[in-house]
Amino acid sequence: MTEAARSYPPRPILAASIALFRHGKVLLGERARAPGQGLFSLPGGVVELGETLEAAVRREVREETGLEIEITGFVRHHEVIARDGVGAVQRHFVVAVFVGRSAQGEPRLSEETLSFRWADPSTLDDLPLTDGLADIVAAARRML
Repeated sequence: MTEAARSYPPRPILAASIALFRHGKVLLGERARAPGQGLFSLPGGVVELGETLEAAVRREVREETGLEIEITGFVRHHEVIARDGVGAVQRHFVVAVFVGRSAQGEPRLSEETLSFRWADPSTLDDLPLTDGLADIVAAARRML
């Protein structure tokens, strides 16, 4: 889906992401472009037509990081609604958030990510995060 198609959409856009843990730490990626450029978020992206949520999150993680993952559960959905200066909906994403593990390998950078870090969930307040991310990671951590 093009960036233009994501702005002022006619309906909400379905996406999937994952709180990916290894040795008690969660993988966060620093966004390379808007929206949220410079903020840390979970790997994930838009679900393609005919793709299941789990297949979408596996594909997105592979594309963004090169990692293979094990999905261990569904955390919850998270909605991102952004309005412009006159109140029109500029972006509306409904994100299915999973929890899982990645046993080996290190994430490789892509055009979407400036950096990766395996972060201690108890120190997320020290990082610039996308809205609601600390609560999502806490909920995911409780499911391990």
